[in-house]
Amino acid sequence: MAKKELSRDLSSRQMQMIALGGTIGVGLFMGASATIKWTGPSVLLAYAFAGLILYLVMRALGEMLYVDPSTGSFVNYATEYIHPVAGYLTAWSNVFQYLVVGISEVIAVGQYLNYWWPSSADWLTGIVVVVTLCVANLTSVKAYGELEFWFALIKVITIIFMIILGLLVILFGLGNNWQPVGFSNLWSHGGFFTGGVKGFIFSLSIIIASYQGVEVIGITAGEARNPQEAVVRSIRSIVARILIFYIGAIFVIVTIYPWDKLTEIGSPFVQTFAKVGITAAAGIINFVMMTAAMSGCNSGIFSSSRMLYTLGLKNEISPKFTKLSKHRVPYLAVIVMSSGILIGLILNEILPTLMHGSTNIFVLVYSSSVLPGMVPWFVILISNLRFRKANNTDNHPFKMPLNPISNYFAIISLIVTLIFMMINPETQPSIFVGIVFLAVMSAIFMLKVRKNKQ
Repeated sequence: MAKKELSRDLSSRQMQMIALGGTIGVGLFMGASATIKWTGPSVLLAYAFAGLILYLVMRALGEMLYVDPSTGSFVNYATEYIHPVAGYLTAWSNVFQYLVVGISEVIAVGQYLNYWWPSSADWLTGIVVVVTLCVANLTSVKAYGELEFWFALIKVITIIFMIILGLLVILFGLGNNWQPVGFSNLWSHGGFFTGGVKGFIFSLSIIIASYQGVEVIGITAGEARNPQEAVVRSIRSIVARILIFYIGAIFVIVTIYPWDKLTEIGSPFVQTFAKVGITAAAGIINFVMMTAAMSGCNSGIFSSSRMLYTLGLKNEISPKFTKLSKHRVPYLAVIVMSSGILIGLILNEILPTLMHGSTNIFVLVYSSSVLPGMVPWFVILISNLRFRKANNTDNHPFKMPLNPISNYFAIISLIVTLIFMMINPETQPSIFVGIVFLAVMSAIFMLKVRKNKQ
C-alpha cells in the first residue's frame, strides 16, 4: 500500500447518498421561497433547466472519472487540461465554499435545537456538532460514509412522503374536506411566467447554488471501491433523483398554495404536513432540517479536507496535510477544516456585540460562496473538452453526450446566469465578494510562481 494512498472504503450506495446529502438541504428547504418569488410557478421549468446543466456537468465529470478516478479529481483535471492556476483556484474555491457553508449549517443546527431547548446556547450545541462530525471524519472514511448515508436518507424519506401527501391533497382533497385542490394555482395568479424572462434567469442563480455540491462524487471517487462501476451507477442515478426530489417537492408546493401567498404561510413543508392532520409537522420538519444542516457540514468537512490533501500533494501548502492516520484519513486536513468552522461559529457569536450589522455581513459571506461554487462546474466542462483531445474515447463506455455542443451550451448558460446575478440587486454583493476572493487567490498563485522562478 503506497504511503499516501487514501482508503477505498466507500460503496456506490454511500457515494450516491453523499452526493444527495450535499445537494438536498437548506437550498431546497429554505431557498425555494426566493426562487418562487422571482418567477412564480415557472420555477418548475427553472429547476428542470438547471437540472439539465447539472446533468451535463456530471456526465462530463463521469467521462473523465472513468479513466482517472483520483481524489481531488476535478482539481487535477484543471491543472492538467487547463492551467495550474485553474487547479489552484478550483481547490481553494472548494475549501472556501465548504468552510462558509459549514459555518452556516452549524449555526442553523443551533437554531433548530432551540425549537426544543429554547434556553440552550447556539455556540455550545455548535461545538458539540462540529466535534462529533470531526470525530466521525477522523474515525474512517467508512464511518463518514455511513453517517452521511443515514443523514441523507432521513431527508429523502421526508421529501418522498411530502410528495405523496401533496399529490393526495391535489388529486383527492385529503385534508381539504375531500375537495381536490386541482392544478389551477399553476396559472390563475398572474400566469405561469409571473416574473418574465428576467425573473426566470434570476431564479437560476439560487437553483444552481442549491444544486452545488453534487460534484463531491468527483472527490469521493478516490476513496470508492470499484471506482469505475461506482461512478457510472452514482452519476446515472443521482441526477434523476435530485430532479425528482426538487421538482416533485416544488410542484406540490406551487400547486397546493398560490405562489404569491407563500410568504404568509411560513414553511410550506410544515404547512403541507399540517394540512393533512399531522399535528407534529413543525417538529418533524425541524428535525429533518437539523439533519440536513448536519449533513451539509459533514459533507463540507470531508470535501474540503480532501482538497487540502490534494493541495499538499501538489506542494501548494505544507506536505503535513498529506499525512494519513492509521485509518488512512488525512487527519490534519480534517482537524484544520473543523477548527475553521469552529472559529467561524465563535466569530458569529462575538461580532454582533462588537459591530452593528455584522449578521448581515455573515449572510453576505455565506452567499458569496455561490461564485466559487460555480468554479468546479466551469472547470469540469472546459477540462472535458481538452480531455477529449488528449485521450482516445472511441471505446469509452460512459462518454459525454453530444460533446462538444453540450459543453458549450452548459458553459454559456452558466455565464448568462452570472451576468444576471450582477444585474440583480439581491445577488450583486455576493458576486462582488466571490470575484474579490478569486482575484486575491489568483494574485497569491502568481506571486508564488514568481518566487519559485527566482
